Amino acid sequence: MSRPQNDLNGHVEEIHWPSLFAAISAISAVGIAIGLGLPLLSIILEKRGISSTMIGLNSAMAGVAAMIAAPITTRLAHDFGVARTMLWAVIVSAVSALGFYYASAFWMWFPLRFAFHGATTTLFILSEFWINAAAPPRRRGLVLGIYATVLAVGFAMGPLLFSAIGSDGIRPFLIGAGAILIAAIPIYIARHESPVLDEKPERHFLRYIFLVPTATAAVFVFGAVEAGGLSLFPIYAVREGFSEAQAALLLTVMGIGNMVFQIPLGMYSDRLRDRRPLLALMALTGLVGSLLLPLLIEDWLLTAVVLLFWGGCVSGLYTVGLAHLGSRLTGADLAAANAAFVFCYAVGTVAGPQAIGAAIDITGNNGFAWALASFFGLYVMLSIGRFLFRPKRT
Repeated sequence: MSRPQNDLNGHVEEIHWPSLFAAISAISAVGIAIGLGLPLLSIILEKRGISSTMIGLNSAMAGVAAMIAAPITTRLAHDFGVARTMLWAVIVSAVSALGFYYASAFWMWFPLRFAFHGATTTLFILSEFWINAAAPPRRRGLVLGIYATVLAVGFAMGPLLFSAIGSDGIRPFLIGAGAILIAAIPIYIARHESPVLDEKPERHFLRYIFLVPTATAAVFVFGAVEAGGLSLFPIYAVREGFSEAQAALLLTVMGIGNMVFQIPLGMYSDRLRDRRPLLALMALTGLVGSLLLPLLIEDWLLTAVVLLFWGGCVSGLYTVGLAHLGSRLTGADLAAANAAFVFCYAVGTVAGPQAIGAAIDITGNNGFAWALASFFGLYVMLSIGRFLFRPKRT
């Protein structure tokens, strides 16, 4: 596999675009399906009379699946190859996505969530490892900003499709499954360019969680907010008087914020010797935006403006956190750390829907915003604590 290298003068050779295109376009197709599926499934369950807590519990299966898939993904890629493992994950996720339409009983949605999100977790881990391995060190933030932007396009298109086609019939499920299957095309074309895992990580999987805690804590918060927010925001907005289409458009506005902010944030992070202050600032932005939400929710336009900036900064936790991780590790250690990174994201996706759904049931609709604020507040406190008591670069 050809890798970008620095020349003798310290300049970075051109980015190896074929590999990056395969990994980025593949995961963006999955992003469309997830962006469509999360609000779609929640609205369908709401129509069936399922409580917010139970909807959150079902959504949390995504995190359970990801926590199980993360530790074994590197092993599968080592044994069968990165590209081949990704292709099988595409098939499993597409089949399970379509399966939701035919699953009439609520209990059947639990194994389907497990299969779908376990497979998409594998795609995320291996795509991000592929991208981090192919990215020139001095352009890592830029490359990951491009990755996050394209992924945000997928997430934004999902709710936009949902607002256009609604939740009735098989069509939204066919579109979601078809988007996932499209991901197989660039993976197959660039299969010989995928990175090779011929070494074992130096540490046990769980140790990578604490090796770069600033990054793993950031992605935990992002996972909690993304899974809980995307799954339950349509319900929150509908209860505040918005239509399904208006709620979906607000999710699209957040997606647009992601698209606008990720490349500038990535490029700016490349100029920093230490990305931790930027991560803390973005968490603080998320905290303030969450607290403002109940005050602005009655005005659709003001809510949209806040969500535009809020969504972009919040998603930066993932982009900058991943760049921070990639700047610290290489090779098999990077692959294992990427798995640990996604594992922490998965833990967040379990905690987020449960905490946010329970907060809505216990304290009322504003519990949605308060629960979001609590996750951001935890990261801000962690950042302050590490700055005061452990200033070394980790």
